[in-house]
Amino acid sequence: MPLSTILGGAGRALKHPLYRTFMLGHTLAAVGRWMKRTAVGWLTWELTESSSWLGIVAFADLVPMMVFVILSGAIADRVGMMRIVKLSQILSGLIATLFAVLVFSDLITIEAIVVLSVFFGAAEALSQPARMAVVHSMVPHEDLSAAIALGGAAFNASRIVGPAIAGALIIWTNPGTVIALCAVIFFVFYLLLRKLQIVEIASGQKLSLDLFADIWRGVQYVYGHSGIRFLMILMVAVSLFIRPVIELMPGVSGQVFDAGPAGLSLLLGAIGVGALLASLWLARRGEMAGLTDLVTISVLGGALSLTLSMAFGQLWIAVGFLMVVGGFMLAGNVGAQSLIQNSVEAGIRGRVLSLFIVFAHGLPAIGSVVIGWIASQAGLRATIGFGALAMVLVWLWARPRTGKMAALLERLDST
Repeated sequence: MPLSTILGGAGRALKHPLYRTFMLGHTLAAVGRWMKRTAVGWLTWELTESSSWLGIVAFADLVPMMVFVILSGAIADRVGMMRIVKLSQILSGLIATLFAVLVFSDLITIEAIVVLSVFFGAAEALSQPARMAVVHSMVPHEDLSAAIALGGAAFNASRIVGPAIAGALIIWTNPGTVIALCAVIFFVFYLLLRKLQIVEIASGQKLSLDLFADIWRGVQYVYGHSGIRFLMILMVAVSLFIRPVIELMPGVSGQVFDAGPAGLSLLLGAIGVGALLASLWLARRGEMAGLTDLVTISVLGGALSLTLSMAFGQLWIAVGFLMVVGGFMLAGNVGAQSLIQNSVEAGIRGRVLSLFIVFAHGLPAIGSVVIGWIASQAGLRATIGFGALAMVLVWLWARPRTGKMAALLERLDST
C-alpha cells in the first residue's frame, strides 16, 4: 500500500519536495529548541536551586513573543517570509554558540542566562509568523491543511524527543554539550533553507508607524467579536495558571520527586506524548462541530489533571497525569486556533492570529514569573493547587456561555 495512502493528507503533503525539505529542517529545529530549553532549565536549577529563577528565565525566553511577534508578521510581509526564517536561524545558532562557550569556559552566570534567553526568544519570535505562512508557497491549496497539521504534529513530537535527548546527554555529559549541539542543529536548518527555491512576492513597502495602526485595528476586532474574545480569555487563563508549570518542571523534578535530569526528561516527555496523541486524534476527527465544548472542557480537565499529578508524590503517577495535561492543553490550543480561523474575517486573519500567538504562547512568560515567585513562597504543590482553583472558577464562568459561543464560532458559513 502506498505511504501516501497510509498517511492520508500528511502523505500527500510530504510528496512535495520543497515542503519535505522544509519539514525536515523545521522538525530538527523544533527538537533543538526543546533540547536547549531543557538544558537551560537544568543549568538554571543547578546554579540557583530556585523556582523564582526558573520562572524569570522562562519569562526572559518567552517575553519576546509578546513584544515582537505582532510586528514580525507585518515585517515579514514586507521583506519576505523566507528571508526572515533564514535570519532567525542564523541568530539562533550564534546565540546558542555563545551560550555553549560561556558554559564550557565556566563564565556562565544566572544573569547571562537571562540575557541570552531574551536574545534567543527574540530570534524565535521574529520567525514564528513567517514560518507558519511560508508553507503556503510550498504546497498546493488542497494540501495546505494537511501540511499545517503535520507541522503541528512535528512540533509536539519534538516535545517528546527533545527533552528525552537533552536529559540523556545531561546525564552523560553536561548542559553545555546539549546547547552546543543545538547550535549545530540551527545552522543545519539554515543550510537546508538555502536549498529551497520558492516564488515569494514581498510587498516592498517600507517599515513605518502604519504597522501600529494595523495592530490596533486587530485588537479592536478581537474585542468586538464575542466568540473570539471568549476564546482569548480562556487562552489567557491557561497561559497564566497551567502553562507556566511546564517552566517549573526542573524544580518539580528536583524538589517534589527528587528525580534529577532523568525525572525532568520523563515529566516533560509525558506532556509531549499527551500533546502528540491529542494532535493525532484531532487530525483524525477533522470536524469543527463540538470544538467550543472541547476548548471549555480542556480548561477544567487540564487543571484537575495537573493537580492530581502532584498529589501522590510518585513520579510514575505524575507521568501518567501529565500526559493527560499535555493532551488537554493541546486540544484547547488547537481547538481555539481552529475556531478562530473558521470565524475571523479573511482581511484581518493574520493580525488576529498574531494576538492569539501572544496570548497562547507569549503570555506564559508573565505567568512563569508570577507562579515561580508564588512557588518560592508557598511551595510548588500549593502553587499548582492555587492555579487549579483559579481554572475551575474560569470554567464556571465559561460553561454557561459555551452553547452561545459555539453557535457563533462553529458556523461553516462564518467566513
